[in-house]
Formats: sequence, C-alpha cells, structure tokens
Amino acid sequence: MAISTNVNTDWSLDNQNYLLEAVNRIKLILEDKILQIHSDNNQNNQGEKFHPPLDLKPSMMSQLSTLEQLCNTFRLSNFERDLLLLCAGIEIDRSWTTLFPKITRDLQINYLCLNVALIALPEAFWTAITPNAPLRHWQMIELGTGTSLTNSPLRINERILHYLWGIQQVDQRLLGMLEPLPTINKLAPSHQKIADEIAAVWLSSINHNFPIIQLSGQEIVVKTAITHVACTQIGINLQVISAEALLEDITQLNLFQRLWEREAMLNNSVLLLDCNSLENVDANIESKISRFIETIDCRLIVSSRERRRSRQRSQIIFDIEPATTNEQRLIWQHTLSKHQLNLNSHIDVLVSHFNLNYSVIESVCLQAKSLVNKTEENLNLSTSTINNPLWNICRQQARLNLDDLAQRVNSVADWDNLILPEKELNTLREIAIHVRQRSKVYESWGFISKSKSGLGISALFSGQSGTGKTMSAEVLGNTLNLDVYRIDLSSIVSKYIGETEKNLHRVFDVAEVGGAILLFDEADALFGKRSDVKDSHDRYANMQVSYLLQKIESYRGLAILTTNLKTSIDPAFLRRLRFVVQFPFPDIAQREEIWKRMFPQKTPTEKLDFKKLSNLNVAGGNIRNIAINAAFLAAEANEPVMMKHILQAAKSEYVKLERPMTDNEVRGWI
Repeated sequence: MAISTNVNTDWSLDNQNYLLEAVNRIKLILEDKILQIHSDNNQNNQGEKFHPPLDLKPSMMSQLSTLEQLCNTFRLSNFERDLLLLCAGIEIDRSWTTLFPKITRDLQINYLCLNVALIALPEAFWTAITPNAPLRHWQMIELGTGTSLTNSPLRINERILHYLWGIQQVDQRLLGMLEPLPTINKLAPSHQKIADEIAAVWLSSINHNFPIIQLSGQEIVVKTAITHVACTQIGINLQVISAEALLEDITQLNLFQRLWEREAMLNNSVLLLDCNSLENVDANIESKISRFIETIDCRLIVSSRERRRSRQRSQIIFDIEPATTNEQRLIWQHTLSKHQLNLNSHIDVLVSHFNLNYSVIESVCLQAKSLVNKTEENLNLSTSTINNPLWNICRQQARLNLDDLAQRVNSVADWDNLILPEKELNTLREIAIHVRQRSKVYESWGFISKSKSGLGISALFSGQSGTGKTMSAEVLGNTLNLDVYRIDLSSIVSKYIGETEKNLHRVFDVAEVGGAILLFDEADALFGKRSDVKDSHDRYANMQVSYLLQKIESYRGLAILTTNLKTSIDPAFLRRLRFVVQFPFPDIAQREEIWKRMFPQKTPTEKLDFKKLSNLNVAGGNIRNIAINAAFLAAEANEPVMMKHILQAAKSEYVKLERPMTDNEVRGWI
C-alpha cells in the first residue's frame, strides 16, 4: 500500500534515515570495489567484502519503508533495487562522481552509467535497463545518450526520488493535465448508496483486477462527488482529468497512460476520466480514447453523459439520476436551517419546479443569505407570488447548461399583449394552472400513486406564422416566472439511428433542473402522418416521435409543440398531448385591437387610424414587423409615426411575404 501524504512525522524521519543508510551501504560497496581493484593491481587480492542485505523493515519503523514498498509494488530484484539506490546516491552526494573513473578504470567516466553498476554491484545483469524491464518501463530511471548502452548516463526520475524520501507529489508531467479536486459535499441517500457500492467493488476486486466503473447522466457535479466520497471511504486518493486534456496532444497518450499507472501504484490513486464534453469527435480520436479506457491498468471511473460501450474489459454502469423529490426536500430543509433562512413552509414550491443537487442548493442558499445580509429583503415564497430573489437565483443556476443546448427566449409579453378568442385564452390559463399546481395535485393529493405515466404537461400550438404561438409561450413563461427555451427540431433530428434520441435525452435531462418551458418549433417536420409505415425511413421517424412523446410525458415542466398546420399531425400523436390550442388568423376586429396595442406609450404618433389599419390582412407577427419598421422610418425623418410611414413599411413586408397589396387594404390611408 502506498504512503499517504499525511504520514506520521516519526515514521517520515525514520524512513529518511533508513534511505540514507541504504544509500550509504551502496557507497561502501563502491569503495570496497575500488579497494579490490587496487589490490588486484598490486597483486594483493584480499577478496570481495561481504555486505549484509538490507533490513527492509527495521523494528523501529511502524510500517514498511518507501524503498520496500517500491520494491514490492514493482517487483524489483536486488540488483535493480541497488541500481536505483545508486542513482539516488548521486543526487544526494555529488562527490560520488569521483568514484566512477576508479571503478571503470576510465577517466572519461565521471558520471553514473550501467557499466559502473555492472562492475560494482552484486547480482548484476545488464538487462535491468532494457525498455521492458521495470526500471525503464515505469520510468524510474532515465537513460541518456552515450557511446554505448552500458556507458549511457543514468539518472533517477524526480518523482521516484521524492517518493523514496517520503514526499508524495504527482509527477510534473501529469500535474499540468489533472484538474483540481472539488470540495466534498454531502450526498443524497440514493447517491450515497452508489458510492458505497463502488467502494465495495474496489475492496472485493481480486488481484487488482478492477472493472471499469461508469457513471452516466447529466449530473456532472454529483458524479464527481460520488467518486470522491467512495475514495474517501476506503482511504484512496482521487485525481480527475478531462478527455479534452488527453486530446490536447494525442501523441502523448501512451506516455500519460504509463505515468498514470505508475502514479496509481505509488500513491494508491483512482483516476476519474471526465468524458462529459466528449461529443462529435473524429472517429480516430474516439477510438484512441476507447483504447485508453480499455487498456489502462488501474482503478478507473468514466463520467459521461451517455453510456459508453466496453468490448474488452468488464464494467459496472451506474445511471446517476437527480436526487428524489423527498431527498431534495430534506436537503433544502437542512441547508436553509444551516444558513438560518426560515422558508420551510415554501420548500414544496421550490422542489416542484427545480431539480437541484446538494452542491447547487448550497450555492443558492449562500447567495440568498448574502442577499438578505445586504438588503434585508424578504425571501418569503408563495404559490401565487414567486417572483422573488430566491426563486430567481434558482432560475439562474438552472440556466447554466441549457443555454448551451437551446435558445433562451427573452420573455417580455404578458396577457394584455394576447389578442385571442376567449376559448383559446382560457385554455392558455388552464395550462398555467396545471404547471403551477402540479406538485399539489400529483404529490400532496396523491394522484402520482395512480399512474406514473402521462404526468408531463404538453401542448400543441397550431396556427399560421405570426398568429401568437411564440408570444403565448412567452406569456406563460412570464406568468409562471420560468425560462422559455426554443428548440429547433430540425437541428435535433439526425439521420443516424440513435442520435436523435441521444440529443433529445440530453435536452430534457438538462431542462429538468429548472423546469423550463420547452418550445419545439415546426413540429410537423417530425410529427407528420406516418402511421402507415411504408419503409425503414418511416419506421425510424415513428421511433423518434415516440421517444419525443415519452420524454414529454415524463417531463416535470411544460413542453409545447408548434405547427403551422394541425392537419399535418398524425391524430395518434395528438391524442397523447394534454392541450391543443388553435391560433386563428385574426379577424378585422382583432387586428384593430392588435394595432392599438402595438406602439409603446413613449412612441410619438400622429393621426393613426387603427380602423383603417385593420384592413391590412396580415397576422399579428407581421403587424409587429410593420410597426417596428415604420418607427425606424419615422425616426430617420425626425417625425412622429404616421400613416405614410406605416404604408411604406407595409409594402416592404408584403414584398417579403411575396404577396400583392390590394387597394382595399390601404384605401384612405394617406
């Protein structure tokens, strides 16, 4: 077992003294060899002196010396051990160089080389420094350039010298690639159970035949914490490296592997390989990473978003799910109490909307405590007024990963901006109620016990472009104080089998953290009528649709699909959605109301006739484009917005729409 960094001071001193004695023994052997050579030259051969073998565990030492541990771990012979001590001796006492010319009878050899060892040390054999022998294979000694192999300079590796002295410091070539260790956070019980299982696997592994441990899922911080706790439980060290760091110089991958295997044995360490960002890499690079995982001989944990296959080496896979609702509730209670934030009566509101781990909850509470200390602001929550600092801190934390996968919509619209028939408005309000009261109905009132499926809140928004589908999603986001993210299905769908599902899985898993509203645009591209399967393409498309619907049905937040044409959606798919909202093309009265609400109060206007403007047969989105363009034209002319500016802007919009403008639409404008 390797020496830990917090070794007993007495042992450390004894270990250093013992190393010096062992090195001194080598010096005596060298000096005796010189005397023997001198005696031979004078034909007065007194014979070689006997030096007793090292006592590798003196009685006064509480545990094996680092020298003995090194010899046992790497199975060094007596000669290899003495050669290593010889290399260490020259670093401790440079005066040894005066001995080497006398031993080799060559004045040019004033440095350490194998020839010195072959002549002076007992049980010598020259193959000790071949590339596959332990000293060279594990890079304990370094071979310089010389006129011959036996005359090439030898030097002890710095990491090995430090180890023998009792200093545990990672090899400098590794240090720049390894990542700093995170602070250990408490684990939720379900995650602690996994840490216990990992520790048990390592303890029960026979002959150091360790399987690969794979932690898959989106909970990156939790996966690292689980590994850290498992290592701490059985007293082994942890180091973390990202796959990207390995890829910075792929030609050095074999060197890193060799050095790490040595480090793992010297320091009883586990390597956590972070593959969470390893996506869309070249097939050749992926194969090198896979080979590294398959062949490295040490305790290895692979952290990845998706499961990775192992073809040669046994592996144990743990799918790391977020903490359960009850676990999160307990974490909130403990953390809020620790920071003296009295919000226990409102924890259910937080747990129902946010899916946060221990580390994030701790960070949120620290921020909230700091805010209270600075502003003395009230953090109390309620189900009706959730726009407050603590809620917004949770939202900000939840955004961190989803911003990389989807476009966050800047939600500014409210109910006053929506001009829709009363039936559609009521449906939108029902959607908001379902999201707001989800936790109460499913958990507090027990409906979740009736069925685990179909708990997600889903809606289809159908209507022509510009009729208010995206604006309605914004209104729901503002009403519920939740972020809205637009996802382009065309960028998610892949022609490669399994890739679409993987992309969707990642989006939903990341979105679960904050219960964001997911807005899937142009759903008809995927949800077209394909129930009559004619070929493999249709079959695969149906598989993709089924997978998306499964994710929507299990998603804790609100998922909205939009389409320009409801009839293009297969009725079988429609039946699995909870709400369907039809956004009609606005009639003349609705268009007039849209025009009235379009210009902000600060915008100067003059003689705008909203009744005449309503004759323009366009949807609300087009009206908005025309109004903004007219405002720019008026600003350039340093005038208030007038009918002439709107007419010019309308003509530009119609060109974009590739539609002719009729006289009836603009009659009497100017």
